Amino acid sequence: MSVELDYFANRAARGLMSRRAFMGRAAALGVTAAVANSVLSTAVRAAGPKNGGALKMGVNGGASTNSLDPALQSGQVPFMYMSTLGDKLTTISSDGEVLPSLAESWDSSPDAVTWTFKLRKGVQFHDGKTVTVDDVMKTIQRHSDKKSNSGAYGLLQGIKETKADGDNLVVTLKSANADVPYLMAHWALVIQPNGGFDKPDAGIFTGAYKLKAFEPGIRVAMEKFKNYWDPSVGHFDTVDITVINDWTARSAALQSGQVDMVNMVEPRVAGLLSRVPSVVIATSAGHGFNCFNMLCDAKPFNDNNVRMALKLAIDREELVQKVLAGYGSVGNDMPVNKAYPLFDESIPQRQYDPEKAKFYMKKSGYTGEILLITSEVAFPGAVDAASLFQQSAKKAGINITIRREPSDGYWDSVWNKQPLSACSWHGQPTQGLVYSQAYISSSDSNDTHFKNPKFDALISDAQGELDRAKRKALYSEAGKLIRDEGGLITPMFNNYIDAYREDRVAGWIPNPSSEMMNGRAAVLCWQA
Repeated sequence: MSVELDYFANRAARGLMSRRAFMGRAAALGVTAAVANSVLSTAVRAAGPKNGGALKMGVNGGASTNSLDPALQSGQVPFMYMSTLGDKLTTISSDGEVLPSLAESWDSSPDAVTWTFKLRKGVQFHDGKTVTVDDVMKTIQRHSDKKSNSGAYGLLQGIKETKADGDNLVVTLKSANADVPYLMAHWALVIQPNGGFDKPDAGIFTGAYKLKAFEPGIRVAMEKFKNYWDPSVGHFDTVDITVINDWTARSAALQSGQVDMVNMVEPRVAGLLSRVPSVVIATSAGHGFNCFNMLCDAKPFNDNNVRMALKLAIDREELVQKVLAGYGSVGNDMPVNKAYPLFDESIPQRQYDPEKAKFYMKKSGYTGEILLITSEVAFPGAVDAASLFQQSAKKAGINITIRREPSDGYWDSVWNKQPLSACSWHGQPTQGLVYSQAYISSSDSNDTHFKNPKFDALISDAQGELDRAKRKALYSEAGKLIRDEGGLITPMFNNYIDAYREDRVAGWIPNPSSEMMNGRAAVLCWQA
């Protein structure tokens, strides 16, 4: 069987058989889809990439307020073009491992307090200047400054000092943290000349592609950077990202061949789209989740009874089936799930309970309406999810009013500002990073305004704890605090659902860290 499967996989990898035909052959041989996809991915890589061609991407999550300053990324489009234009010190592989990027290696002191990163030599910025350890050090320093408004600000508060040691970067922490190599792969920490202090939105980076044109909310055009340090990637001559926030328009563009790949496929139509000739649905289950955020310092959500009532008033199973069409799993009002190695599966799963929800709302004394703000840009099906939430809450006597906002500007005017809104997160490779990114008190990305000194101390202790069992126990306690006292309603963890045309694109390997191969589809794929 394996000989036959390899034969068909090799034919598919060379373009002599469509992926759909290959999957049909694999099914006939009794091979599961997961195994078949793995074999095909290996064959595609073995067939080898080819250079040239143009990649056109249709991406949801862009706005006229998008910036070229990595610190100010918000939404899927900035994440995509920053991942294509720039590099961090490290990157995350498709199996969740941290890999070298601008840092070719790293080491730590036995207590995980001092970390030394050996920088790759001869790396050039897009303006031709050579990257220095000072550029890297300044990048980290700028994002550590609250004035930068960086999404990485909260994660970097554990750093005591950064300094150069020859061509090495030495990072000294206030306390131990075993996650530092993962931290350096954070989406905001794109290395810039002088750290971006001179002109943070200059658009000069080190990535496989350099900027040609930037029209916020419309398109981003890039061309191959011929002096890129890694010749094994960056195969297209040009890459164009077109902002298409409307799913119907995005789907039509893919089917007609106007674009070669799209993100955020609507789960309920993924099956139908997969029947279109040459279109491949690429899914991966991982850390991403869809949620509703309650600001803990805004009325009426400053009362934990109100927060608990709403957590009990949402039917999670219904949302997974009707909004995600089964492409996901039930959430438990924590930003972590079993995809994280140290996840505590013994924590009871919260269930829909309208009677208990009614009890907690009555206990709060609040009798007014609840305003929920949503938009399709928040996550695919966010408007439908809000309607289902409204219906399930009504059975508990809770009146939710829905206000739908335009996609353009949602992440700037609604997210982290309005008392209750729809949201989504990519997640992080470790629990320590996801909690530090958006839930410790000092984080600027704390989009529930949850501020709990006990929680902060637990995360700090967990990151410095090298004993695995003790670390898991600390994260478990922190998770329970978020679940029972936080402002996060996490009804579902979503699979990432992208789509591409197999007659135009080859080399696709899903990455559970985020959509579009963790934002690096343009860098890692090549023309079919």
